[in-house]
Amino acid sequence: MARLPTVAIVGRPNTGKSTLFNRLVDRRQAIISDIPGTTRDHVTSRVETEELDYLLVDTGGMGGGTEDKDFEDDVHAQSLLALEHADVILFTVNSREELTKSDYEIVNLLRKSRKQHVPVILVVTKADNTDITDSLLPQYWELAVADDIVPISALNRLGIDELQEKVIETLLRMRFKKEEIPEEELHIPRIAIIGKPNVGKSSLVNALMSDPQRKVSPRLVSDIPGTTRDATDVIIRHKDREFIVVDTAGLRRQSKVEEDIESYATLRTVQALEQADISVLMLDATVEISKQDKRIAALAVERGKSLVLLLNKIDLITTEQKAERMKEIETNFQFCRWAPVIPVSTVSREGILKMFDLVEMLHRNRTRRLPIKELNRWFLELVEGQPLGPIGRAKHITQAESIPPTFVIFVRNPKTVQVSQLRFVENRLRETFDFEGTPIRWVTKGGRER
Repeated sequence: MARLPTVAIVGRPNTGKSTLFNRLVDRRQAIISDIPGTTRDHVTSRVETEELDYLLVDTGGMGGGTEDKDFEDDVHAQSLLALEHADVILFTVNSREELTKSDYEIVNLLRKSRKQHVPVILVVTKADNTDITDSLLPQYWELAVADDIVPISALNRLGIDELQEKVIETLLRMRFKKEEIPEEELHIPRIAIIGKPNVGKSSLVNALMSDPQRKVSPRLVSDIPGTTRDATDVIIRHKDREFIVVDTAGLRRQSKVEEDIESYATLRTVQALEQADISVLMLDATVEISKQDKRIAALAVERGKSLVLLLNKIDLITTEQKAERMKEIETNFQFCRWAPVIPVSTVSREGILKMFDLVEMLHRNRTRRLPIKELNRWFLELVEGQPLGPIGRAKHITQAESIPPTFVIFVRNPKTVQVSQLRFVENRLRETFDFEGTPIRWVTKGGRER
């Protein structure tokens, strides 16, 4: 499968990086604030175009601007590492302010730290006044760091289309192509094994392999966290059925990512997740559920991936401890209660083979479409007499042409719909139609009720 190219947005704080990110991905995802330094961790999203797709990375601001120096150092390090592994760099400067010392420091870093021949597009942000912007262009060219300069106003969507075209043109010139899945792989479930370092991801892949496969290409296994540095594909065969399994590098908390190779591993994991159908989050039964475990699960859910929770190393705990850990999973993963949990041991292979049948079921659920008449009949029966506000007065629901399953409810005023009301509808939908293992997305559209 073709590699998904990475485009990184870098710049000092408060130059409009997050607003630009949201415009390019066409939805509000990054946190926007007038307070410099709001975005700390990398925010990533897949951008889909007719020509090709790419992974867009919004980084925290480089070069200062806050009073928390430890915070700044952490953000700077993360941004620098993203910069080193990007295929195209969007360097933002604020047209309403003079170039600062921080801007020039970033210019120097771009010269020293990016990979050779990686193009830089200088994005002049907040450029509402074309006359002022034109007068500033000579000093931006004098920086001698950019292949192209594109003025934009992300807030007013000025120049966004031109910038998108320039990004695509640059990637195509670099020989990146639209991802084309071979016909023979089109219906094969693609599974990303994700989780923290040293939870047994590579051991799981080895356990899933047949004996002949394992002899030819075993995964490297070690007690040292971070042994797997890249995402690699393995075709697993089980009962005449093929599965593409991607063994990814472990995702650490951003503050723990210190080596550039670890940062690269994180980006490759996100890329692998973007290209997967189903994610398998591995948890270590010998330790408590961590915030990072929940963060990784949320990452998969946000990207609309089916999810399985695999509790590994159950051979190392007692029956009572296993029950406690299962209860802990139920408590900590309320946001994805629909994700099945399988206790396994990659050493004894206990529970491992259950994963194949489960993955096939999740793959069907992920792509299933409900007949429109059956869906509407169910919906009208559900809302009748229920205190569901605007949803209770809606007369029509449809399933959009998208994966994961996405449902559109037509109401008078979408802003009045409450999350609790949608959650009620989703719970009843799952009870009736069984979408186990896959997230469900909801869209409320305005207009006169039919």
